[in-house]
Amino acid sequence: MPGRGPDFAAAYEEHVFAVYGFFAYRVRAREEAEDLTQLTFERALRAWRRYAPRRAAPLTWLLVIARNILIDHSRADRTASQQPIDETAESVLPTATGPETSLGPDAELARALSGLEPRDQEIVALRYGADMNGPEIAELTGLTLANVQQILSRSLRRIHVAFESEREGGDREERRTGGAEDADQRP
Repeated sequence: MPGRGPDFAAAYEEHVFAVYGFFAYRVRAREEAEDLTQLTFERALRAWRRYAPRRAAPLTWLLVIARNILIDHSRADRTASQQPIDETAESVLPTATGPETSLGPDAELARALSGLEPRDQEIVALRYGADMNGPEIAELTGLTLANVQQILSRSLRRIHVAFESEREGGDREERRTGGAEDADQRP
C-alpha cells in the first residue's frame, strides 16, 4: 500500500539483527535468541496489516512484540518440554556462520549483566543489543528519558565494577599461582 510505510520484507531486513541483539543480551543461548527472533517476526507478519507507522517506528513496534515474547518465554516452564537432540541428528544439520555469531555479549559481559536487575538488563539490551537510543527506549518502555539515562548510567557503573572485581580476582589468583610455580622452579 503506498504511503503506508515499509513493507514487511524491508522491515525484516532492516531490523532482524536489532531484534536478535535484544534477545542475545537477555537469554544465554544463541539458539534460544534465534528462536525468539523467529517467533517475533512470525507474530509481526501475522499482525503486519494492523501496523500503523504513525503510531510507532517499525523497530519500536517489533521490540514491543519481542518484549512480550520474552515475558511469555520467561514465564513458561520449558525445561520439561526441551529434549536434547541426539548427536547423530545434530551432525547432519548444516552449519552456517553469519553476522549473528558476533552479536550478543561475550561470557564476561554476560556474567556482569546477570548481576543487574531484570529491568536494568532490559534497558541495556535495548540500548546495546537493539541499538536503540534513549528517546526510543523511553517511548518503548514508558519511562522518562531521564530515567532511562539514569538506569543506563547506573548499570554501566555496575558492569564496570563487576569487570574490575573479576580482573582483580584473576590477578590475585595469578599472583598466588605464579608465586607457587616460581618457588617450585628454584634450584
